Amino acid sequence: MTDEQLAERRKWIALALLATTQFVIVLDAAIVNVAIPSIGRDLKFATENLAWIPNAYALTFGGFLLLGGRMADLLGRRRLFMWGLMLFGVSSLLGGFSQSESQLIAFRALQGLGAALLAPSALSMVTNMFSEGSERNTALGVWGAVSGSGGAAGVLLGGVLTEYAGWEWVLWVNVPIALIAVILAPRLLVESRRESETRHFDAFGALTVTAGLSLLVFVLVETVRVGWGSTQTVSLLALSIALIVVFIVIERRSVAPLVPFSIFRKRTLTGANVIGLLIGASLFSMFFFLSRYMQEVLRYDALKTGLSYLPLALVIIASAGGASVLVTKLGFKPVLIAGLGLITVGLLWFTQLPVDGVYLSDILAPMIISAAGLGFAFVPVTIAAVSGISADDSGLASGLINTSQQIGGALGLAVLATIANSQTQDLIQSAGGNPAELPSALTEGFQQAFLAGAGFAVLGILAAVFVIRSSDSKELVGVDPVELPMA
Repeated sequence: MTDEQLAERRKWIALALLATTQFVIVLDAAIVNVAIPSIGRDLKFATENLAWIPNAYALTFGGFLLLGGRMADLLGRRRLFMWGLMLFGVSSLLGGFSQSESQLIAFRALQGLGAALLAPSALSMVTNMFSEGSERNTALGVWGAVSGSGGAAGVLLGGVLTEYAGWEWVLWVNVPIALIAVILAPRLLVESRRESETRHFDAFGALTVTAGLSLLVFVLVETVRVGWGSTQTVSLLALSIALIVVFIVIERRSVAPLVPFSIFRKRTLTGANVIGLLIGASLFSMFFFLSRYMQEVLRYDALKTGLSYLPLALVIIASAGGASVLVTKLGFKPVLIAGLGLITVGLLWFTQLPVDGVYLSDILAPMIISAAGLGFAFVPVTIAAVSGISADDSGLASGLINTSQQIGGALGLAVLATIANSQTQDLIQSAGGNPAELPSALTEGFQQAFLAGAGFAVLGILAAVFVIRSSDSKELVGVDPVELPMA
């Protein structure tokens, strides 16, 4: 085997390593959901604090992503990837040994911080390793398959581990993966960082944007509990917006900004991030509402609920692979629009969920359509978000699209949960508080949430049609990677 063939083989093995870590990051956001009742009983959680088991992870993950992406550019992508891996692995290990709710919440927050360092570092290394064109599209197809299936696999694995091994293993499962990845990273990954002379770290910008984004995620996840009109929501949302405005002012005056706003002159990048936010808002909360429907209305246990998501994971993997091929032939814009269209159809079908639902016709069929849409949308929106970006800014671009999707997921859950809860409470009150009406009231609340989710997907279609440049989409169609310089 020639040196060139060995280098090519090593590159794809490195992709497998990076994609595996991304899979674990996405999986970890969902894997604890099925285990929450068991965790609550064992650690004697107060009922109002149970939501912080997933939310502590979401808070630091969403809040630190942008900072993590820029740190990768400035300090070294492989270095930050390994720091993130070690923090993620150690916090997962300690989290499984937690003896109180405060300990577990703290370790889940540290897991989120590790993920925020990992995710943009890994994606930026993928975009730098593979040339724009069919080669990068294939690589990002693999990336999209493992990322998109991570949520479904998390619910499935969470159910199996909770049932047969104990809730601690939903955290400990990360430890061997992180350990193996830390050992392999120096052997497979080449260090890269921003090559420009100016490497000033914008401390004030980093502080304000991290505080602003973390506070925004906190506000969004807490609205499910306290409501949109509460003093807490209004005041903290105002503070979050103020911090982000201060960040913008700082960045416009900085010699070496954390986020150079010139990057948003790329209309396709801006559009991709808007669409990434809308994909998160429309579809990521599907797991939340479907799991509740299966457990609270259809009375599935944790294991059956988890197994119900297996077809969804398989379809996402297949559709993401197909999307990478179609992007090379057609461009990312038409594939993205098709994916968003399938998401819309799937969510509209879910608005017809009955109280006595049948898995094959009422859950599986729309689930498959939605899963195909997620695979078809996730891959091209990621390609669009990093297309035409210089190697120096790849960490920033990766952090931006990850942040958009994470904020979108938090926003979607906050809005859709409010809609569902309001509808359910109104129906319960009109029925005089009759507990027999609860399954019907819950189902109608879920139906309204799915309808609103379909509305977000439609907005995504409009953004793809009018904001994504068709010329950018078609630029690399049919281009072989050997014709292009490395990004």
